[in-house]
Amino acid sequence: MAKIIVITGTGRGLGRAMTEGFIQGGHTVLGCTRSDAVVEKLNQQFGPPNDFTALDVADDAQVKNWATRLLAEYGPPDLLINNAGILNELAPLWEIPSEDFSHLIDVNIKGVANVLRHFLPGMIAKKRGIVVNLSSGWGRSTSPQVSSYCASKWAIEGMTRSLAQELPQGMAAIPLNPGIIHTDMLEMCYGEDAASYTAIEDWKANAIPFLLQLGPSDNGMPLTVPA
Repeated sequence: MAKIIVITGTGRGLGRAMTEGFIQGGHTVLGCTRSDAVVEKLNQQFGPPNDFTALDVADDAQVKNWATRLLAEYGPPDLLINNAGILNELAPLWEIPSEDFSHLIDVNIKGVANVLRHFLPGMIAKKRGIVVNLSSGWGRSTSPQVSSYCASKWAIEGMTRSLAQELPQGMAAIPLNPGIIHTDMLEMCYGEDAASYTAIEDWKANAIPFLLQLGPSDNGMPLTVPA
């Protein structure tokens, strides 16, 4: 059965890959990204009933307006995927500028909370829907030079597992490690070595069916997309 799927960060990387995969499978994607130009291209490429909006998830007012419109037009989503995230330039913790650290926290943690704040009431009213918050291997382990990113993804793990205890039966909140995929973000970390990791098309082929089969029994489980 076709699903309504909300995804943040649909402009590139995993968000773009999931968007393409879900739409190819006959599902409706309601997405956002920060770039007006990218949103225009997405709307031209995929068209109705799919719907893409330019906004910053770190801006609560923008997220509220977006969620209000989508809930009125489409109803609550069957699957809500918080994918939008950023990575600081690699550096020891004490060398990360305060404004860069704060911006990452605003997007990677507060952005997720903003989306949940405005979509969850509609989902809870229907007592259905699956929330997937993208974590990382660095949400369950650590490495040097990525302390801010680790901090944000460890926060996503804790926030999501706590949320799972608050939801009514019939729903689920899941922190999901997507795995190590060759994306622009991975190239920031690994340079040319990033190309040796899973190609994004291969990841998509595994991730889309995995995401679609998630259900209430997975509530609170820290999961990883199968390799």
